[in-house]
This record gives sequence, structure tokens and C-alpha cells, in this order.
Amino acid sequence: MKITILNGKRMRYNKSAHDYLKRKLHFPDYYGNNLDALWDLLTTISSPIEIILLNSGALYENLGDYGRELVKVFEDAMDENANIIFREI
Repeated sequence: MKITILNGKRMRYNKSAHDYLKRKLHFPDYYGNNLDALWDLLTTISSPIEIILLNSGALYENLGDYGRELVKVFEDAMDENANIIFREI
């Protein structure tokens, strides 16, 4: 199983958060840099992956409600796709 560590401190603005996710999760160039596009790609992951979010407090502080929505996309995608494990530490 692949393990990907995300650092909430690195996601300071909505756009930079999506740029960071694209790089860390190896999303294709056509990634749409929004929550719908994140959902679309997470729910089609076909190999097991564990995604660990560190410093979630910094993410919430930096992005506010958008940060909470972003984490909810990861949680919902985990419920939808058995290949994803998502944890906040």
C-alpha cells in the first residue's frame, strides 16, 4: 500500500492547496483544481493508498470552511472507494 503524507501547513490558500495535492497525489495535468475534481480523482483511484493529513489545525486556520470541505471530500471518498484510507494525525 502506498502512503502519502499531506502537511496542512503547506496548504495556505485554495489554489496552492490544490497545486500541493496535485503534486503529492500525482494527479494528471487535467486536474481541475477544485473540490469536484478532487472527488472525481479520489473516487477512481484503483490501487490501495493511505493518505495521512498532518497539521490539520493549520489547514483549518489557513483555509477556514474550505479546509473543512476539503477534508470532508477525503472522508467521503474513503467511504466511496475501498482503496482509500484517510486519517488526520
